[in-house]
Amino acid sequence: MDINQEASLTIPGELPVMVLSDCHLFPGCLLPLYIFEERYRSMLTHALQSHRMFCIGNRSDEGDSDQINPHTTAGLVRACVQQDDGTSHLLLLGVRRIRLKKWVQERPFRIAAVDPVETHIDDIDKVMDLKDKALQLFKVGKDESASQLCETLGENDNPELICDVLSYHFTRCPKLQQKLLAETSLARRFELLIDALRKRECL
Repeated sequence: MDINQEASLTIPGELPVMVLSDCHLFPGCLLPLYIFEERYRSMLTHALQSHRMFCIGNRSDEGDSDQINPHTTAGLVRACVQQDDGTSHLLLLGVRRIRLKKWVQERPFRIAAVDPVETHIDDIDKVMDLKDKALQLFKVGKDESASQLCETLGENDNPELICDVLSYHFTRCPKLQQKLLAETSLARRFELLIDALRKRECL
């Protein structure tokens, strides 16, 4: 769970974007990917030869079908195995929330100018109370492996990481995940997560 070193990495001003449907990456979490399309093979080569980073772009379900949601996470390629046929299996580690500003390249793969997004913690006591509440709600009715994860998270002193791990692994609603990625207030993120845990709509 310790991603302090990765979280301190400098985010490039421009990042390649892999456009996927209903696939969200959160900071501190690992996303397995299979790269087979020619454009994304080129994108991966570009990333590996530079900063080893790219991000996931999600199409908006409102308006233009080609519209990409601006809020996402910069990802670092932590492991990559290329096959003889040119395809690759990789693990992408979420490093930091970012906002896509504008496209600087569209072919052969997309590249966007990006800005890092800061998380706001106005009341740390409130955040810690919400963290404890979220962990307690998550424990209810879960299997042994989930309970062990909850205990591990409870020992972590980074409430933002805890919120992101729970949001990534245990919410299933793409719209909620997008809201959680876009929200800059950590307290509000926990409130959204707690509401979902209570309703059991996304688990």
